[in-house]
Amino acid sequence: MTTDARDSIGRWLARNSWVGPLVALLVLYAVFSALVPESFPTAGNARTMIRQTTVVGIAALGMTMVVILGGIDLSVGSIVAFTTVAIAWLLQAGVAPIWAALGGVIAATLCGLFNGALITGLRVMPFIVTLGAMGIIRGAAKGLAGEQKIDAPLSWLNELIAELPAGSRWQILPPGVWLLVVLALVVGGVLRYTRFGRHIFAIGSNEQTARLCGVKVTRVKTLVYTLSAALAGLAGLMQFSRLTVGDPTVAIGLELDVIAAVVIGGATLSGGEGSVVGSLIGAMLMTEIKTGGTHLGLSNWVQEIITGVIIIVAVALDRLRHRPGQK
Repeated sequence: MTTDARDSIGRWLARNSWVGPLVALLVLYAVFSALVPESFPTAGNARTMIRQTTVVGIAALGMTMVVILGGIDLSVGSIVAFTTVAIAWLLQAGVAPIWAALGGVIAATLCGLFNGALITGLRVMPFIVTLGAMGIIRGAAKGLAGEQKIDAPLSWLNELIAELPAGSRWQILPPGVWLLVVLALVVGGVLRYTRFGRHIFAIGSNEQTARLCGVKVTRVKTLVYTLSAALAGLAGLMQFSRLTVGDPTVAIGLELDVIAAVVIGGATLSGGEGSVVGSLIGAMLMTEIKTGGTHLGLSNWVQEIITGVIIIVAVALDRLRHRPGQK
């Protein structure tokens, strides 16, 4: 292979940072399939892994925009929990399921608007603001629920990511998974083809330069955190569908899974780089590791160690990839 060809391949891999995680996803699938051939490489297990990825996957779409912007959002898990509580509370009050779901997502969106306004208005680091918001929103969820789970009447919301019944197998995947696909296409299209998406990348690459070029940084940042929370609200709707109750203690640590999925997918925490495809691959990779570990009979603490090691390796590789002279 010529030097020019190697350089071209290197540049292509640099532009498509999701390729490495995709290779890892396929390799691990082959490994788990070889180790547990009777249960892991089945269609039923594949469908289960896809359904289990939905919550993290939807939340990761919003986190992708935040990380590309150069920010971070530690309140995602609390927003998911607050959404489940808001939906259950509205259903228990007799509100129709569609309006209860919409009310929960709107409540989540307002949390994001709160985060964005504080970050831009007070010029406080996103880490600090969202760390505080994590506690505030989690506390609000516990207060609304009276520090206990809220049982809600059964409705079609409980079927969004449930296993499809025999008569609905023509849908291939549950509605919640199709929602993830549609949202991924929309967010990916926004980032790639719109002025708003270009502004997100510009701010993440160099905020001062973007400001000098006329980008309305405050408006873009506020909108990104608002959209991220709205997507976290939709992830909360999927979480409610899985639990069928409003639980203020659910999704503790979910924000770490979401951030890990985005970083594993090739985004850099310094901003300016990331992709929807990479984030979804990262989310699927984490689900695959947990599912494979369960099939192998590994304890939860072992799976957590493995996941932590993978996150550290992903960040280390990102640092190496962005060292001077590695472009």
